[in-house]
Amino acid sequence: MTSYLDYARRGRNAWWRYLLTIALALAVGIALEVAIVIGLILMHLAPREFATELLKPAHPVVFFAGNGVAFAVILAAFAAAIRLVQKKTPADVIGEWRWGRFAAGLGLWTACLVLLTLADFLIRPGGFSWTASGRTPALALASLFGLGVQTFAEEFVFRGYLTQGLLLATKRPAPAAILSGLVFGAMHIPNGGPQWANATLFGFVAALIAIRTGGIAFTFGVHLINNLFGAVVVVSAGDVFNGAPGLVTQSTPGLMWWDVGLGAAMLAVPAWIILARGREPRPS
Repeated sequence: MTSYLDYARRGRNAWWRYLLTIALALAVGIALEVAIVIGLILMHLAPREFATELLKPAHPVVFFAGNGVAFAVILAAFAAAIRLVQKKTPADVIGEWRWGRFAAGLGLWTACLVLLTLADFLIRPGGFSWTASGRTPALALASLFGLGVQTFAEEFVFRGYLTQGLLLATKRPAPAAILSGLVFGAMHIPNGGPQWANATLFGFVAALIAIRTGGIAFTFGVHLINNLFGAVVVVSAGDVFNGAPGLVTQSTPGLMWWDVGLGAAMLAVPAWIILARGREPRPS
């Protein structure tokens, strides 16, 4: 099995190339996204409030489909910039891909999320309400597309490109994972303290797992079901998906930091299976 460091060494890896690649990808990606939105509005293919609706989960089709397209543009911009500046292919950044690893990550974290939700329900059963409606099927389809693209793009950039670069710089998994987790967490600061803490810890563990398994397949499965569960199955009234017509809505603000701690404990499950025991769980 090719190690993650071997994948990272492919292409041209001078430090300034990483800075140039990131700047170029962000500049091109953001410019294209703005041009797409303005173009749709000017051609009367989208209402003038279209940009505002992109920020409202209460309009699930527009919100998730729009965000999926936005992240697809950023993903394409990064892939092109990496190829142009560093002569790396997307496969170099993705690492070793196995669908069994993806399924294992998705299945294992689904079980963890169910246990987390059950623990919250036992503590505050009154904080849960059934909110499924006729818009829920559309939410499920739109979120599968939108979150599928978003989570893959984030894994590609953070657990793939960024973690590989940090691994080249530090030559050690732990420092690379810590730095990768801090950057990933910083991107979630606008979502509030609990989500920042959760994202930082998740980024750290996911980076270690990506290094250990040699690719982002497992972490993509975990990340995808984590976001799908929060957008469709149990929607928290205190996160970015608030207002989405999911199956169940959870309003337990007093448990936010409790959930961070319990989520950290649950992250120890995949970490123990892959890092400590040195093996991968079988697909469910």
